Amino acid sequence: MDRFVPYGPSHWVLMALIVVGAVVLVVLGRRNRDPRTEVVFTRTFAVVIVAFNVAMLVHRFLPAHWNIGESLPLQLCDLAWIVGAVALWTRRPLAHALLYYWGLTLTPQAMITPALDAPDFPSPDFIEFWGQHLLVIWAAAYLTWGVGLRPNWRGYWFAAAVTVGWGAAMLVFNSWAGTNYGFVSRKPDNPSLLDVMGGWPWYLAVEVVIALVAWALLTWPWTRAAGRECVNRF
Repeated sequence: MDRFVPYGPSHWVLMALIVVGAVVLVVLGRRNRDPRTEVVFTRTFAVVIVAFNVAMLVHRFLPAHWNIGESLPLQLCDLAWIVGAVALWTRRPLAHALLYYWGLTLTPQAMITPALDAPDFPSPDFIEFWGQHLLVIWAAAYLTWGVGLRPNWRGYWFAAAVTVGWGAAMLVFNSWAGTNYGFVSRKPDNPSLLDVMGGWPWYLAVEVVIALVAWALLTWPWTRAAGRECVNRF
């Protein structure tokens, strides 16, 4: 089976699928104004995310595929699909905040510069990597622009604290296990945006600053619009 090649035909197809799927879900969310069917659709979406990722996780844990450096669900994308399912099922603001920031900044970056050294479609590794990331981005787009959930500054700081805490935990775990979850202990072998952020550990600090600035820019329009609405009411 051919190996996956970044910016090869399958990569471009998946990038297009991100956009098409997100647009379709947003349109469906905006058109569906029946609360009962909306809840059924949203929770079905959550079940699909869980079913897909649990099946892939079981595959990772099979003896033939087990690898302590890759099989454990410790990558941020592993947490993102869990958060996505919770956000879809409960619509809790903090769960949505994590999904919003992770799903619309970190997950797309992983798809633009994919750290995927595996056979191309239809290999299980290919399907897991792209399926997991696609579902997270679609869930974030659906809840934000389709259903109408909005981030705020409380969610911003919550997401920042959780992300930094996860990164610190991965540094400790990687040091103990000799792994590199989250690429916090060293850069990935494939080209990525981390290559222009300096060496370790400096690229971690640069990454945090860029993320905080980007997330602030993704928060400000929503909070500004909410402020205008409050002023107009008075």
